[in-house]
Amino acid sequence: MDTSRDLEVEQHTARTPDGWLLELRVARAPAHFAGGLPLVIVPGYGMNSFIFSFHPKGTSMERSLCEAGFEVWSLNLRRQGGSRKVRSDAGEASLRAYAETDLCAALDAVLEHTATRADKVQLIGASLGGSLAYAHLALVPEHRVAGVVAIGAPLRWEALHPALALAFRSPRLVGMLRFSGTRRLARTVLPLAARIPHALDIYMNASHVDLSRAREMTQTVEDPIPRVNRDIAKWIGERDMILAGTNITEALRGCTLPLLCVLSNRDGIVPTPAALSAAEIWADPAVQVLRIGDDDNWFSHADLFVADEAPGLVFSPIASWLALQHG
Repeated sequence: MDTSRDLEVEQHTARTPDGWLLELRVARAPAHFAGGLPLVIVPGYGMNSFIFSFHPKGTSMERSLCEAGFEVWSLNLRRQGGSRKVRSDAGEASLRAYAETDLCAALDAVLEHTATRADKVQLIGASLGGSLAYAHLALVPEHRVAGVVAIGAPLRWEALHPALALAFRSPRLVGMLRFSGTRRLARTVLPLAARIPHALDIYMNASHVDLSRAREMTQTVEDPIPRVNRDIAKWIGERDMILAGTNITEALRGCTLPLLCVLSNRDGIVPTPAALSAAEIWADPAVQVLRIGDDDNWFSHADLFVADEAPGLVFSPIASWLALQHG
């Protein structure tokens, strides 16, 4: 069980030019804080940042990184968590708005308020959050990012699971569908995974996730957003993400920023070829791959964050890699 004990936690906001107030949380462990570059964790699809400060059984990602000496920021993009409109005509959520507008506003706020006095950050992207980090690098030439950790994050879609391919087959159709009550549904479905073998294998290996606190865990769930669904469907259809006329894959080819790609061996949401697509186009000396799981102890998508073994197998190696980047 993880709490905020021994952590200093502050709440901040970042205002976007198109009318959103984004929610930011920063945590430090005073006994361990060593300065360096601030870390900014970006959540993914249908989620908010709650899960980064929560673990059902052990140490959360936030606490793991704080105790490794880092200042850790968690971001909620527009329509996530406590982020809210401050204008009636505020811009809608989209992949481009997330990558180009929200991340710029958030990183400006982080660098204004960080105790590290740094002028750059390290981005940690969870699933779609890692894809948004890639897009930010491509769309914002003056970005202030020193390195990226992409956890189960696609750049180019390869070997998509048939169920996801079907769900996102039509950008027009998926962009018309409205969703509500997703968190309530997750509170019903998630505990069933412990009693129904393989029910959620595409998303989670329930055999090594403590589901006794499933209700708390689902606080990270958000309703899917039609416009974002449409953007993702278009991305899947074209395989490469194309935003503002820019092919994100091609724009990043040969990138020399430090990159750590973290992936699980049986991820049904982001298959291995998709999670490795960034590593394949990055400059070789700058990229490292961390593979989690094997045939005897396989990992799926959510396991990278909530599996019993995630603190030791995922969070600790990430902290070690980040420490090396800080020299």
